[in-house]
Amino acid sequence: MKALIKQNKSSIQGLLEYLAFIAFIYMKLRILHSHLHARYIDMNRLDDLIAIGSVIMISFWTLWLPKRARTISLAVLNVLLTALIFSDMVYYRYFGDFITIPVLMQAGQVGELGDSILSLIYWSDLWFIADWFLWALVIITITFRRKRRNQYFGHQYNYRTHSQLSFLSQNNTSRSRSFFKRLITGIVTFILGFVMTMGPIKHYTDSWAGELFKGNWWNMSLYNVTGLLGFHYFDTYRYTKEHLLGKPELSTEEMNDIENWFSTTKQNRYDPNDTFGAYKGSNVVVIQAEAFMNFMIGQSIHGQEITPNFNKLMKESLYFSNFYHQTGQGRTSDADFSSQTSLHPLPTGSVFVRYPDHTYDALPLILKENGYSTSAFHAYEGSFWNRTNMYRELGYDQFYSKKDYIIDEPLGWSLGDQSFFRQSLQLMSKNKEPFYSFLITLSSHHPYTLPEELQTLDTGKFKGTMFGDYLQSVHYVDDALGQLVAEMKEAGLWDNTILYFYGDHDNSITGKADYEKFLGKSLSDLDLHQIMNQVPLLVHLPDGQLTGIRQEPAGQLDMTPSLLHLLGISTEQSFMMGNNMFSNKNNDDNVASSLQYLVVQRSGAFSTEHLYYIPSSDNRFENGSCYNLSNRQLTNIEECRIPYDEAKKRLHISESIITSNLIPKLRE
Repeated sequence: MKALIKQNKSSIQGLLEYLAFIAFIYMKLRILHSHLHARYIDMNRLDDLIAIGSVIMISFWTLWLPKRARTISLAVLNVLLTALIFSDMVYYRYFGDFITIPVLMQAGQVGELGDSILSLIYWSDLWFIADWFLWALVIITITFRRKRRNQYFGHQYNYRTHSQLSFLSQNNTSRSRSFFKRLITGIVTFILGFVMTMGPIKHYTDSWAGELFKGNWWNMSLYNVTGLLGFHYFDTYRYTKEHLLGKPELSTEEMNDIENWFSTTKQNRYDPNDTFGAYKGSNVVVIQAEAFMNFMIGQSIHGQEITPNFNKLMKESLYFSNFYHQTGQGRTSDADFSSQTSLHPLPTGSVFVRYPDHTYDALPLILKENGYSTSAFHAYEGSFWNRTNMYRELGYDQFYSKKDYIIDEPLGWSLGDQSFFRQSLQLMSKNKEPFYSFLITLSSHHPYTLPEELQTLDTGKFKGTMFGDYLQSVHYVDDALGQLVAEMKEAGLWDNTILYFYGDHDNSITGKADYEKFLGKSLSDLDLHQIMNQVPLLVHLPDGQLTGIRQEPAGQLDMTPSLLHLLGISTEQSFMMGNNMFSNKNNDDNVASSLQYLVVQRSGAFSTEHLYYIPSSDNRFENGSCYNLSNRQLTNIEECRIPYDEAKKRLHISESIITSNLIPKLRE
């Protein structure tokens, strides 16, 4: 009877322990969800079932273990899942996304992020490990009690009677029964978790999310269907299917659709107007500025211009005021890839890391074939974002990385942009003309900390905040830009060089309050979405003939076809998805006209000349927000239907080209 009572007591304790584990992990998933900001839907009861069910499915096997092994296994599993959830939250705070297998392939870069990661961890995050102290107490207690029991039985061993040995034999039988009971309990628990998880997911896929697992626009949309643990399972399955099992060949119909799309859209890139070839043989210098955003262009703080040199250069250049970054998880490398190849980045990971050996119609490769010497400049490790390998495939003759620079102005991650520009100019001046030089800045990288002696901007009420530090770093980069222009003029390069300057992505500072305080006005959802996705583009041409502000939408994919147009190099036979920003064509057809200035973001958001669409977190078209840009008010969602379908098609085509290496096949 005592043994039975003891066994029942142990079972109850084990059940409570397991329920506690589920409750703790579930609460951590809720905490994560609370950090995803108001633009994502709240967890409903079905989402709660998915979250709890997924925790059960990943832990049911612990019920098969004896008491002590189960306790330790649950503790270890708690640590691992907490680490995963917390890592996702920190990653989300910077990237607005979750960690995927392709991102883990870039894990070697995590150590390089240093201060950026530390700045994304808050004291309130200690709640994530509050339950660990309880688990530690339970394990210590069990270990201590087991040790005392072993000591007792060891002392009593020599005095065991025949009846006691008989009891031990019965105990062995009891253990066998206990194992069978644990086995059944684990199986039943797994079935329960499976039903709780897959039931709601099937409901979603049968109703509104059926195409989500095919289109794969955005990881956040998948998360809103599968929950966090389900998302990571699907990501692992997707990666295994693509890379270990091989990606299935596209059907003839799919290939024909892709060929037809390029055939009908090439006119958007090729327009032999008076600007075609107007700058034939000119040098080209492209600067991709780290986290350089559009909202502060032309702005002042305490009577001091934030970007005085950029503002001055605008007067003798073309400035695109509605220019969008089109990056995904690859951030800087995505901006680089999209600008050079005129293709969209992937929804997960970086093309630079995942598919560096595939074929692309890249700007440096095309210019190299047309007599240009081509070089990339970045004062950081060549292995970061796999640049050394990728740049070789893109057609660069030279890649000048950190080892090629004298670190005479150590700043942030590496070399200050002022010295970087000066040394890069010296290196590119040695190249045969005409040359193409691609420069990537670094000083305005998150978390935007500059030495005090370089903080020349009075940020006032923003002093000591990350937003204020960001303004300081942008002001420093602008000063470096002014020095570069002066040195190019002194070197005799200014009058025969196209200068193309753009920002790579947002600054990861997402709080609306900072922008409202800085701009001195309240901001709508449309205002904030545009602020976070617009970066400046400035194009200075050798003769200074084309100047002014261009308000039509443009994006990073437009760089390559536009520069080739100015240089007189046709892109009719190239497979690019960007628009030619210097085309004068106006379509009379209503459908074609609505797509003429379409700029698609990786998330599925897009802008046309008259409309702006922000997708919902569930990725359902009808739940998105369609804005009329003339009055900046919400309009009928059907107004965005045609560009929405086109945006979806473009993202799918681009992903197919990259993952299936289609360009060689399309050329055939």
